[in-house]
Amino acid sequence: MPDKDPKIQKTPKAQKAQKAQKAKTEKSAAKKSAVKIKLVRSVIGTTRYQRAVVMGLGLRRINHTVEREDTPEVRGMIDKVSHLVQIVEA
Repeated sequence: MPDKDPKIQKTPKAQKAQKAQKAKTEKSAAKKSAVKIKLVRSVIGTTRYQRAVVMGLGLRRINHTVEREDTPEVRGMIDKVSHLVQIVEA
């Protein structure tokens, strides 16, 4: 692990790139909004894939509400089980 060795110094260019990456991730984390999702229908009778998506969203039982980051990945999961969930307005 070269990063752990105190004798090895990072170049100024590498340090600058690391700072820029850190600033970029902090900005993107601050901009992301959240979406509340509520399970309104039972997963009984659904496919294994749909049950896995519901579990992946963190929903456990009917009327259970969770808050997730509003990302394209989460929106895609919601779209796959849109007949089982409802987006709750905050």
